[in-house]
Amino acid sequence: MLKKTKAVNNTVGRKIVKPFLSIQTNALSIQDPSAVNHVPQSDSPIMARHEVQNGAPFQAQTVVYNSKKFEDDLKMFGLKIKKHEDNIRILKTQRNKLDDSILDLQGILFSVNLGKYHSSSSPMIKDEDHSHVESEEETVENIIKQEKSAAGILCVLKTRHGNQTSHLLLTKDVLGIVATLGKVDDDNLSRLLSEYLGIETMLAVVCKTYNGVKALETYEQDGSVNKSSGLHGLGTSIGRHLDGRFPVICLENLRPYVGEFLADDPQMRLDLLKPRFPSGESPPGFIGLAVNMINIDNANLFCVTADGHGLRETLFYNLFSGLQVYRTRADMLQALPCIRNGAVSLDGGMVKTNGLFCLGNRLDIDVKFPKSYVRSNLPLNYVETEKRIKEMKWEKERTTGDMEREQGLLDYTKQCFEIKKQELLKFLAESSSSYATQEKMDNRASHSGGARQNDPEMIFALKNQVHYVSSYENVKSTQRRVKE
Repeated sequence: MLKKTKAVNNTVGRKIVKPFLSIQTNALSIQDPSAVNHVPQSDSPIMARHEVQNGAPFQAQTVVYNSKKFEDDLKMFGLKIKKHEDNIRILKTQRNKLDDSILDLQGILFSVNLGKYHSSSSPMIKDEDHSHVESEEETVENIIKQEKSAAGILCVLKTRHGNQTSHLLLTKDVLGIVATLGKVDDDNLSRLLSEYLGIETMLAVVCKTYNGVKALETYEQDGSVNKSSGLHGLGTSIGRHLDGRFPVICLENLRPYVGEFLADDPQMRLDLLKPRFPSGESPPGFIGLAVNMINIDNANLFCVTADGHGLRETLFYNLFSGLQVYRTRADMLQALPCIRNGAVSLDGGMVKTNGLFCLGNRLDIDVKFPKSYVRSNLPLNYVETEKRIKEMKWEKERTTGDMEREQGLLDYTKQCFEIKKQELLKFLAESSSSYATQEKMDNRASHSGGARQNDPEMIFALKNQVHYVSSYENVKSTQRRVKE
């Protein structure tokens, strides 16, 4: 009996050795990006090599277990990568909002006083509205000098009859002249914006409705203008003849701005998108948008049209749209990729539209926007606004720091993922090689009378891991193409 048992052992010919694996179960810590050079390697999600070399049998359970471990690690890193990418997107959005708010407040300060009224230099403005009245009167006088213009006729009528003109059938729907409906605090900026619009637009008559437009002019049966009625007849009655065409703007026919307004802004400035480079940074030297640098009387801020719109979101939005204002011509030219609807610079640079440059000397336009009325409590508001700007800049720096930290963690996690992926590919290669060796041995054994079938569980594990890695790489490749 003992001899028979010994013969059986000789037939087997080798001892079955269970492989010993040391699996690292704790996930890699990614709290310190500087530790990327010390990424721990898996002790052995890979089968002990000496067993393969010694001809140990390929264990399907070991392959499945190690494959599952690699899959879990890769999924963990994939989720962390997504988390860091989401955090960066959120922080970038927050930083852009802060940047926009800072630009809005800086634009308001600039449009109000161009740096003249600092808290250390003047605690109170003493001349109140005297400069405001003189400037508006000067603008009206310059309009009246345009003798053969519709704007000149209407200004003469208003000067002589005052508010009674609002009761006349001819002029009751006329809101005013473009040059008198907006005000600008800085004379240089006023000249720039007036030059950008041109004298014809500055003298345009503004009506609330189309009925007001029709009242200004009537026609004969042959289509010619009736010189004895409308604004032509009115001009003749006061000794002014209206020759040629004159522009009239109908507010109810303009397409109004339908977006949001700046929060807590009594001037109802528009919350328009600011110019940005592809990197997300604002162009250096950008001051603000021209449509928000026009000051409007309170009476014209709300409910000017039947739909409840004011002059900023109707008249001036259509006149200036996205016109950008820069400090210097060099700043403006550097920001050309961000300019779509024109730009001006304080030193005289001008771009009408994308690709249309206005060169030469600046024009001295007689009719320009008058100066704004500056309230006596302006310096107090100025100090408060400066404080808000400093707080927002500090918050922006913090957000930028958070973004840099998240980017470091993201880069570190991606490197960990790549290391783990290479380990998996190495494991798959060694497992496949071991399986091929084992298969050859089984084939030789089958020729001598024994047979061993391929282990479907192991084959599935190998194919599953190859599919997982290739699928993840395809997803990342698609994301890169979308971003590009």
